[in-house]
Amino acid sequence: MAAKKIKAALISVFNKQGIDNIVKLLHENEVKIYSTGGTQAHIEALGIPVHRVEDLTSYPSILDGRVKTLHPKIFGGILARREEDHLNQLNNYDIPEIDLVMVDLYPFEETVRNTSDENKIIEKIDIGGIALIRAAAKNYNDVVIVPSQNEYAYVEGILREQNVSTTLDQRKHLALKAFSTSSHYDTAIYSYFNIEGKDSAFKVSMPQSKALRYGENPHQQANFHGDLEDLFDKISGKELSFNNLVDIDAAVNIMSEFQNEGPSFAVLKHTNVCGLATRNTVLDAWKDALAGDPVSAFGGILISNAEIDLSTAQEIDKLFYEVLIAPSFSDEAQALLTQKSKRVLLQIKKFFTHKKSYKSILNGLVIQDTDLSIQRENDLKKVTEKEADAAQISDLLYANRIVKHLKSNTIVLVKNNQLLGMGCGQTSRVDACNQAIEKAKKFGFDVRGSVMASDAFFPFPDCVEIAHGAGVEAVVQPGGSIKDKLSIEYCNQHNIPMYFTGVRHFKH
Repeated sequence: MAAKKIKAALISVFNKQGIDNIVKLLHENEVKIYSTGGTQAHIEALGIPVHRVEDLTSYPSILDGRVKTLHPKIFGGILARREEDHLNQLNNYDIPEIDLVMVDLYPFEETVRNTSDENKIIEKIDIGGIALIRAAAKNYNDVVIVPSQNEYAYVEGILREQNVSTTLDQRKHLALKAFSTSSHYDTAIYSYFNIEGKDSAFKVSMPQSKALRYGENPHQQANFHGDLEDLFDKISGKELSFNNLVDIDAAVNIMSEFQNEGPSFAVLKHTNVCGLATRNTVLDAWKDALAGDPVSAFGGILISNAEIDLSTAQEIDKLFYEVLIAPSFSDEAQALLTQKSKRVLLQIKKFFTHKKSYKSILNGLVIQDTDLSIQRENDLKKVTEKEADAAQISDLLYANRIVKHLKSNTIVLVKNNQLLGMGCGQTSRVDACNQAIEKAKKFGFDVRGSVMASDAFFPFPDCVEIAHGAGVEAVVQPGGSIKDKLSIEYCNQHNIPMYFTGVRHFKH
């Protein structure tokens, strides 16, 4: 199908940056331009004649600008099919054909981010603009829709190259962009009104998309929808992969638990934390986190809640890693770490956790509250005769925060705010317990004096017996088994303090 020439255009945009060249190009090609309010004034300031929408409709802009373009003489000219019957109706009612519609909506999302004033937010719900976008997109056979500032450059290129003409494929492509714009806009408004989650419908829109090299494996395609620049400054390194993103998410989630502690460092592999320590300096935290599993740390994800200084960077640089995340890097540390160009350095702007978690299951999706539960000292219920001392309580709470970030079944061993060993992803809690002890011993730790945390209750006293045999001196678990009494009795017999949290931390 031959390209279709533009003869008349309606331009009504909030963001006027980038429209000048398009307006000049339309004027040079004798396109009749209609406009409203601020856009009209902007075009006139360019020395280009423009026809006021008010003159066409015979109505002024009313209701504080809420009604400007909502009129049959506007929407008739946009929605009319260029066929005899529709064209005759346009002629009968003196309605001009409009071949191009350019809109940029009121910045609703930006307004929500910048103010809590409900009146200001409501006024940024665009009505006429959305209607114009949908009308022009519906009639893409005959009308060009420019639905946002994001499309200005694309449309300018087409109009310049094709003498202000467009092809059907180009108009259909812009219609797709238009409905993407309108659906995202409506979803943002819905999310604002549904902030308390009273409506059960699931609506989400993430317009920014980036193609990844591949997915979890090379034969799988993948795209990331989101805005990483809102969360991180990428200082150096290769493009992030699907697996990098999944691991980074896990790293940020666990460090969010420790962001307000002293200098803390975590090492993750395949989303599981395999080393974590809190110390007086970031260097000591790094050394003790690495000691938790220096084998798994190879090719892992590293994250700190404190600035990386030169001495720490020099030690980190000895290890091959995929990604290093920190709130900041000293100039000397950054200069050293960026010498290896493929390793990714991310400066995190804020630690965060999503309040909701999503997962595709069967032919649908499950949405749940994220496990944000954190147990404090007053949440611990002593169920044994012996009471833990202050150092043990500190370690029990530390271990309990770690256990929720490991795949179930999970057991964690901690001593002096350092992860000694963990067992995770096991089909048996006994296997997880044995794995945690074996890993700790494998890397030279003395398990004696450590504490143990479990993500779920002990159905039998076997894990307590195994841990006691290795030298574990205190236990924390959710409790809730019909056989809790057996584990409690064993602890009482062997003078081991045990605490219940009442909160299970399964992670599948």
